[in-house]
Amino acid sequence: MTKSTSKPKPDKIRCWWCGSDDLYVDYHDSEWGVPVHDDHRLYEFLVLEGAQAGLSWSTILKKRSTYRLAFEHFDPLRVANFNAAKVERLMQNPGIVRNRKKIESAIGNARAYLRVLEEFSSFSNYQWRFVDGRPLVNSWRRREQVPSSSKISDQFSKDLRARGFSFVGSTIIYAHMQAVGMVNDHLVSCFRHSQLASQV
Repeated sequence: MTKSTSKPKPDKIRCWWCGSDDLYVDYHDSEWGVPVHDDHRLYEFLVLEGAQAGLSWSTILKKRSTYRLAFEHFDPLRVANFNAAKVERLMQNPGIVRNRKKIESAIGNARAYLRVLEEFSSFSNYQWRFVDGRPLVNSWRRREQVPSSSKISDQFSKDLRARGFSFVGSTIIYAHMQAVGMVNDHLVSCFRHSQLASQV
């Protein structure tokens, strides 16, 4: 048997930001930019994006499983009923970001979220109307081209704040839009860009 002289195929080309950390790579490959319409997951990403403010996303990903337990699997109805004693217990939980304002924001946002449901029937209906129900597909070739906010995230952020949400600045909301697939910001060289774009 002759020995193969073919070179091993290079690994898939990915966006620069996910590096080589397995958790980060898996998130990039399986979640980031995939359209999300499940209301609980949309609330989950709002909480996690708010918690990330000032921190790295990898830090939040490592705490995600603890967040799910601490915040009742991101059930807004349950989180909306958290009281002051619950806040104090969460402040003692080393598995989450122990920032009182961020914890209280997650609770306040759950209450605002429930008010949105009364008007729009689902949070997905409310959120996706900002992009007319379809992901925006960008064609960035360099990391420098990827924005940190947009006119749409400005509008979305402003509307959320008017409805009583907090930790929802335009930059946080643009990151949220990227995460839940409202916008496809994978670089065109990344294998996920074409995969997701073909599903639009």
